[in-house]
Amino acid sequence: MSILYAPWRQDWVTRKNKSQTNECVFCSIITLNQDEEQFVVKRYKHCVLMLNRFPYATGHLLVVPLKHGAFLSEFEPEILSDVMSASVEATKALGKIMNPDGFNIGFNIGAGASIPGHLHQHIIPRWKSDIGFLELIAQTTTININLCEFYTNLKKALG
Repeated sequence: MSILYAPWRQDWVTRKNKSQTNECVFCSIITLNQDEEQFVVKRYKHCVLMLNRFPYATGHLLVVPLKHGAFLSEFEPEILSDVMSASVEATKALGKIMNPDGFNIGFNIGAGASIPGHLHQHIIPRWKSDIGFLELIAQTTTININLCEFYTNLKKALG
């Protein structure tokens, strides 16, 4: 039997109204202006850089356009350029604080990953030896960083 400790799910589990809403989680985070609480590391002119609350791997970041849209064709060139500039800056900062061997970078386009129609880009640091015993045998990913400390370190690295 495997146990996955996920304290960040407590708010969801204990809230009274669990009905699904049509509200976009990214649009909500962007308009809240509670960057530290929402792990928004940096705001750019047309996008935000934020930690993934449910990371696939250590250091997993998201670049989210401020504009709500599902497909690349819905975004003006200056928005897409800002997303790419944020991605370049994020990989440089991750390189400074985590020393990865490389990155996996990809967009969720359309209704990907349960975020209804808000395009976003994933930045995932990778290491030559990032597949270990748990991943191979138990099909479990180990996240070996404290998100609050990582947020602070990344914010410093981004300047």
